[in-house]
Amino acid sequence: MANKEVRIDKWLWAMRIYKTRSIATEAVRKGRVSVGGKPVKPSRTVAAGDVVEVRKSPVTFSFRVLAVTENRLGAKLVPDYCENITPREQLDLLEVVKISGFVNRAKGLGRPTKREGRALSEFTEQMNDGWDFDFDFDDADDDA
Repeated sequence: MANKEVRIDKWLWAMRIYKTRSIATEAVRKGRVSVGGKPVKPSRTVAAGDVVEVRKSPVTFSFRVLAVTENRLGAKLVPDYCENITPREQLDLLEVVKISGFVNRAKGLGRPTKREGRALSEFTEQMNDGWDFDFDFDDADDDA
């Protein structure tokens, strides 16, 4: 709790909201961060009592600043410096996205998840019932 005010980009990085300060700065520049409902610049300072809103699609997180620091904190210390006041409906939206996570993946990209693999196995087993895949198409052409 060294300073009374600190730059918003430094605070976002210190509170572990973003992995690097440059990513935090870029998010602020793109208008994804607001203080008190107003978009801010990276040089904007925050002080105890401010409410910072961070839009990480599809959710807008809200944090109340309890204290400020320029140094990155361990995850266990973060609750001493900021309080997550994100509305319940935003958190519910996050749960829906987590549950349907693989749906957003572009078709054909990446390996199937375990769930998708099991579903594919079940589907192919159902399709194989009653089919004789030992049939040799070359022999059928010779008979004709």
